[in-house]
Amino acid sequence: MASQDWFDKDFYQVLGVSKEASDADIKKAYRKLARTYHPDQNPGDAAAESKFKEISEAHSVLSDPEERKEYDAVRAMGGGARFTAPGGGAGGFDDVFGGMFGQQGGQRYTFQQGGGGDYDDLIGGLFGSGRFGQTSGGYRGFGGPTPGRDVTATTTLDFITATRGDQVTLQTAEGRPITVNVPAGVADGQKIRLRGKGHPSPDGGQTGDLILTVHVRKHPVFERDGLNLRVTVPVTFEEASLGATIQVPTLGGDPVKLRVAPGTPSGRVLRVKGRGVETKKGTGDLLAVVQVAVPSHLSKDAQEKLREFAALLPDENPRDDLIARAKG
Repeated sequence: MASQDWFDKDFYQVLGVSKEASDADIKKAYRKLARTYHPDQNPGDAAAESKFKEISEAHSVLSDPEERKEYDAVRAMGGGARFTAPGGGAGGFDDVFGGMFGQQGGQRYTFQQGGGGDYDDLIGGLFGSGRFGQTSGGYRGFGGPTPGRDVTATTTLDFITATRGDQVTLQTAEGRPITVNVPAGVADGQKIRLRGKGHPSPDGGQTGDLILTVHVRKHPVFERDGLNLRVTVPVTFEEASLGATIQVPTLGGDPVKLRVAPGTPSGRVLRVKGRGVETKKGTGDLLAVVQVAVPSHLSKDAQEKLREFAALLPDENPRDDLIARAKG
């Protein structure tokens, strides 16, 4: 929702991207800055905390296509475009709206475009034909109730909480506690919009929303792959060559048994159905990535036995095909 911050702050500059930046560029820039200034990385550093809030606010607006469009339009009117009164005096945003409703002595104003803003959409929005001045609940223009302002917040969850979902209590910048039901399967960097959890309206309109950005701590074993969970499982050379039944860990549960077929190479993915992330949209699988473990120390006797074994193998170079394809 448009606010005075949109006139005062250049969110593109905050994230260090151009106005033509893609959604992927914006997300990448945000994640890089968030890692640097996150409160968990800078305990007790008020400047870093302030910078993190500024980064989160910028990302909240620019990552939402509708809010970004409205922000660009507002910035065009407040920055690249100017409202001037006949006679040379330049008026700002407040002067223009005051003049429209007779608060400036009945002055007439002329709109002059200076920075290439989409002023047709913007002015159309003032009278109900665009998004500016409207909400999904109806027209909130002049004379109607004013919705409360949205609140932006961030929270950091451990991996299991984000995967399974939980109820967490947050504190807003004003120190107000808010209880939030985090859905199962929330991903790192995902935003959750909580209707009616923002600032109240000053004149009986709709309460604003809470826009929560979630950060997820890394797990020492598991990684998210959509709704799947990925885990790297070491196996011995003997197990990979001759086949074996091994145990594979699961997230928060008992290990499961998994069959490794004879001749299994490193990198092969073995799937355990239904042991991934469980959400209302579906349940993922557990993906066990085989990694053949090489002994770091061999006795002289073992080395000799290994050479005898190697002598029995076919005289083949497993890299021949790789080199041939690279030349091709």
